[in-house]
Amino acid sequence: MIEFLLNGQMEKVDQVDPNLSILEWLRTKMRLTGTKEGCASGDCGACTVITGTPDRDGNIQYEAINSCISLLGSLHGKELITVDAFQQEPGHPVQRAMMEKYGAQCGFCTPGIVMSLIALHAHKEGMDPNDHQLLEALSGNLCRCTGYRPIIDAGRQALVQEWTPEPSHPAASLCGTSANPELAGIPGGSVSSGTTDGLRYDAPATLAELRELRRNFPESRLVAGSTDLALEITQQLKTLPHLISVERVDELKGCAQEGDELVIGAAATYQQFRGPLSKLWPAFDPMVERLGSLQIRNRGTLGGNIANASPIGDMPPPLIALGATLVLDGPEGERRLPLEDFFHGYKQTDLKAGEFVHSVRVPVPAANEQLYIYKISKRLDDDISAVLGAFRLTVDNGVVADCRLAFGGMAATPARAHKAEAALKGQPWNEASVAAAITALASDFSPLTDVRASAAYRLQVAGNLLRRALLASDANTSEPLMVTDYA
Repeated sequence: MIEFLLNGQMEKVDQVDPNLSILEWLRTKMRLTGTKEGCASGDCGACTVITGTPDRDGNIQYEAINSCISLLGSLHGKELITVDAFQQEPGHPVQRAMMEKYGAQCGFCTPGIVMSLIALHAHKEGMDPNDHQLLEALSGNLCRCTGYRPIIDAGRQALVQEWTPEPSHPAASLCGTSANPELAGIPGGSVSSGTTDGLRYDAPATLAELRELRRNFPESRLVAGSTDLALEITQQLKTLPHLISVERVDELKGCAQEGDELVIGAAATYQQFRGPLSKLWPAFDPMVERLGSLQIRNRGTLGGNIANASPIGDMPPPLIALGATLVLDGPEGERRLPLEDFFHGYKQTDLKAGEFVHSVRVPVPAANEQLYIYKISKRLDDDISAVLGAFRLTVDNGVVADCRLAFGGMAATPARAHKAEAALKGQPWNEASVAAAITALASDFSPLTDVRASAAYRLQVAGNLLRRALLASDANTSEPLMVTDYA
């Protein structure tokens, strides 16, 4: 049984198809058609809704997500707010501002834009809303009719206005005027549901339960934020018979420093680990901001990005550059291995039957260590990398004492450039040494040509990124010159 609040009303859904998205359920089962389907892949934002998730202190964390690639089973114990909740008066400041600033034309994408801005409005207490936050909130919403100038004007106007709905308003909880006691009454613990034809969804609440499920059902598929796996359902039209969600397992959701390592749980979302990781290694912050959209970062997890084993996944290259350690778990217990050894080939990993990613252990910076991360893509926001370069350098008295250079998009897996590293180690950190390392890159990689970039382009830009790191260090910047790159 899946239990959650929908626009202030309790919903109990039995016999849940694990492949059923929130969007499909809203539109076909509940006939709430304000939420639109555009791309069905988490890119256009027309499907944006807001979820409220209780944290360990009982506070509700509201986030904008893509309902087209979020599965219905993930809603257990949460609150779901859709654009349909805002049909009654008084209207939300975002709705009024969108009308007054002429921020809508065809209207198809407008509900998603409105929901993204309402989610930002709900977080405005305690922060000074600015254009950067406004643009980040809108980065996952496409508009091909109106253009963004009037939409941004509407956001600026709405963010300085208050909203005080009646306690009975379906979305009153967004501004803290009403707390629905029914949310606290939803049973905790593990969740299991299925259909009469054998499809099954499990969401264990403990690590022990997860291990047991994986022991009994080693062929099951693991899911967390479903920002990638759901594309198999919506784009490839697959039916996945058994999904096990890890997002209710507390042991997999932490992010805390232990000694000289930051330990990030596999089920921690990008938004949850972005702050602690960027505090240690500032180059991560602008890179993570360009990883998908805000809706994707609110759901996507570190473990999913790694276990997916995509050659263009953004997180593995910088983690490999840092020498991060991967903790794997399963029916036989934990084991550890360097993250770079996890990838065996295209979409091939070191995971054994029943195993799953538990956490990632990231070293904290040592003296004279610097990390540079550069992402090249066709769009600045919400785009897949053509090349991502990550370079950890230890420079003592102008000499490269140590370095680790890792790239995504250059091979079948995220990989280090060992020959380029050898060309740099022990050499002066200058143009001549960097030029030698760039030449060595041709021996490290033989990239492919695809729709994102040609092989020659990838090889050239990989070398240029290394040269950029040199220029950034020569400029004596406190943080690497970063990540406004796109091609």
